[in-house]
Amino acid sequence: MTDQRLDFVIFGATGFTGKYAVKIAVQLAVEKQMKFGVSGRRKQALEAVVKEFASNIDDVPIFIADLKDEESLKKMTSQAKVLINCCGPYRFYGEPIIKACIATHTHQIDVSGEPQYIEYIQLKYNKAAEEAGIYIVSACGFDSIPCDLGIIFTQQKFDGEVNSIVTYLNLWSTSKINGATLNYGTYESVIYGIANSHELRELRTKLYPEKLPELWPRLKTRGFIHKSSLSEGWSMIFPGSDRSVALRTQRFLYEKYKQRPAQVQTYFTLNSLFAVLATTIFGFIFLMLSKYEFGRNLLLKYPTFFSGGYIGYEMAKPEELDKIKFSITFKAEGWTEKLVEPTDKHKDPPNKVLITKVSGTNPGYGATCTFLLLSAITILKESDKIPVNGGVLSPGAAFGKTSLIEELIKKDIKFEVISSIEK
Repeated sequence: MTDQRLDFVIFGATGFTGKYAVKIAVQLAVEKQMKFGVSGRRKQALEAVVKEFASNIDDVPIFIADLKDEESLKKMTSQAKVLINCCGPYRFYGEPIIKACIATHTHQIDVSGEPQYIEYIQLKYNKAAEEAGIYIVSACGFDSIPCDLGIIFTQQKFDGEVNSIVTYLNLWSTSKINGATLNYGTYESVIYGIANSHELRELRTKLYPEKLPELWPRLKTRGFIHKSSLSEGWSMIFPGSDRSVALRTQRFLYEKYKQRPAQVQTYFTLNSLFAVLATTIFGFIFLMLSKYEFGRNLLLKYPTFFSGGYIGYEMAKPEELDKIKFSITFKAEGWTEKLVEPTDKHKDPPNKVLITKVSGTNPGYGATCTFLLLSAITILKESDKIPVNGGVLSPGAAFGKTSLIEELIKKDIKFEVISSIEK
């Protein structure tokens, strides 16, 4: 990869997430002495983004690239050491970028929270990425950096052997927010992800022909609705990509280092039974409609109605989104002593519990784009700490041994140990 290349190029810079990424990129480019460019289909729109967010930087190159034009993608990716892809839904728009990045030996990161897309890319392109010596890392936004790196952080702090980790996600606002809090592209990704969830079993059979060892004691899933001392309110299984991403990381750690893989389950918490009931009803309707084309068309046509006002074309202003806070609480159970082999069985039940937390502000966009940009910078500055020389990796697999957690802490993303108890 030549020194003439820019450090990174943001593709899809005119979209909502792309604009946020440019905003964060400007701050980090000045701070870290890095050069970046922007890319998309429309020159005028890209010029407007640069003028609005990067007017204090002398030269932000603009590259015109269209997903339907393979040569334009190669020309664009060849200008970057890392291509930051903000153009989703990735199941429709991601693969052409991956192909171009492999052809031009360019690292690629994105914010996809779409397990089918992520695991399909790993199955199809891992070998090619290894041969090209590039890293392809998806899920580098709120899906699923805080959960995946939070689990890594918890394992690092445990001082023993972890058997299981449960996570509880909380989202809240410090005051009323006017406007949508999630953009339409994210909503569209969720609809098609649910519609095609049946693809996952066959994908995983091909991707992971060898099963992980049986672990004891088995982590039991809590009831559909339950209360936990870890999280105030009523909790349910979290349907996002966090668990699937974390399990990819745990498998990587087992295969690479023979580290005992942690069993993982993810939950989210709502503050009242009414919120649980409303979420269940909306969720059931959403699930049913997503399975049929006419239903998907309805969901896509009336996003505000079917999301209870959380999703729409008119996004809340950045200062409004900064009122949204998040925390993920982790409870790890295991043993104070490690056994020689990860497949060995402990004679006694787990005798240690560690509770940790990751928290921050504006998870959907501000924090997401901080995660995304710092992930790109970590690839550039610390590739020697990434355990392999190329491939399609989860965030935890790629960044678990780097300083990314420390860098996130500097940007007001808290990683903290809450308590440690030995039984």
